[in-house]
Amino acid sequence: MSVIYILITVSIAVAVIFLTAFITAVKKGQYHDSYTPSIRMLFEDELVEEKEPCKTTDNKQS
Repeated sequence: MSVIYILITVSIAVAVIFLTAFITAVKKGQYHDSYTPSIRMLFEDELVEEKEPCKTTDNKQS
């Protein structure tokens, strides 16, 4: 049973280390993308196909 307590403690410690590393990287601007916004207007937009108007028929029987 003591092994489970050790594994839980170690896994929580590793999770805290990774969380700290992630927060530090975000604060230092590691994930800031300054290149894509400048070329976004050069990407071609997808063509929008016009749909045909829906035709309705009256199938009334007398």
